[in-house]
Amino acid sequence: MAQEQVLGLDIGSSGVKAVIGEVVGPDKIKLYSGFLKPSKGVRRGIVVDMEEAAGVITSVLQEVKSYSKAALRNIYLAVGSSDVRAQMSHGIVAVSRANAEIYKDDVSRVIQASEAINLPSNRLLLHTITREFIVDDIGDIRDPMGMVGTRLEVISMIIDAFQPAVRNLMKCVELSGGSVSGVIFTPLASAIAVLTKNQKELGVVLIDIGYGTTGMAVYEENKLLHTKTFPVGAGHVTNDLAIALKIPVEAAERLKLSYGYALAREVSGKETIDLKKVDASLRGAPSRKFIAEVIEARLSEICGLVNAELRSIDRAVKLPAGAVIVGGGAKLPGIADLLRSELKLSAQVGLPQPSVFEATSPYTAELLESPEGTAALGLIRWSGELNPRKASLKGGVVAKFLRNFLP
Repeated sequence: MAQEQVLGLDIGSSGVKAVIGEVVGPDKIKLYSGFLKPSKGVRRGIVVDMEEAAGVITSVLQEVKSYSKAALRNIYLAVGSSDVRAQMSHGIVAVSRANAEIYKDDVSRVIQASEAINLPSNRLLLHTITREFIVDDIGDIRDPMGMVGTRLEVISMIIDAFQPAVRNLMKCVELSGGSVSGVIFTPLASAIAVLTKNQKELGVVLIDIGYGTTGMAVYEENKLLHTKTFPVGAGHVTNDLAIALKIPVEAAERLKLSYGYALAREVSGKETIDLKKVDASLRGAPSRKFIAEVIEARLSEICGLVNAELRSIDRAVKLPAGAVIVGGGAKLPGIADLLRSELKLSAQVGLPQPSVFEATSPYTAELLESPEGTAALGLIRWSGELNPRKASLKGGVVAKFLRNFLP
């Protein structure tokens, strides 16, 4: 099932990540090259300065073009702003054939019926994810094709986003010489790259800690149960350190990456860090424990937000496969221990599935050893066999949106 090379593009608050890959078979993806640039003009997943954002994206896409022109025609874009929301919907249709057998067009019609909800004009439908089909009151059906019945129903999760936010991201890409084929919610993209079928069957929460936002996706019985994004991320940890220590944000980021730890009780109060190590102009030597306390306070807040969502769906402390942490924030030492303590679940840092992704370059090999690039890899996988709406994507919501709004 080989296809053209595609580009997974994750435009974050701290960096723009682009990965070229190709779906070469079932559950098999080759990664060819990747590019990373510091982000500008983007805050919490939303474009706040079009010129700055487009400038960085143009620089990235020029590098992509030198490797693969085909990938520029097949860009899958992550959307992770906190305005993305999910809601449940119900669709019902009569089975059309005289023999009462359910065909593909019946399934398409009932899914479309579930999409017929009154979204405000400033909202854009991103995903319709089926939870279960119901045939003549028989529920929990995963695939009704070929079954016999007179009435077909579906329970779907509708995920929509603030249209101007998505529009501006798309426009930046288009103005930079790329063509967007699909838009995917960031936590779902990361989940596709990292979570195994067994984890999703047992029950798991993926937590994607980006620089400006934190996303979560809960799976159970191999179905998406809940998803949410919060307007707080690893960048807030950096800001807290800058305020607490009265140092520049850039120095605080270096301090966090070099000497930070997520769980303060695991850090000795006797060890101090000379601030000259992160910035020669700085003076002072705060204890490493104090640094950890500042970090832990903000991460505990994020855990509290996640726990509140788990309680809202009655899954707090009830997910056998625990929590899987990805994103740049997942690189902080001790973060899995903190989540185990806060969420009362098993916790681990997530990496791309080695059985699915094959690296063919030094940069892509590094991606497979890091939790930071998972969304970009998941976008590539979504472009292939796991995209439930691939056939209709170019004629669907995203394509119509592009035709209406982009030059």
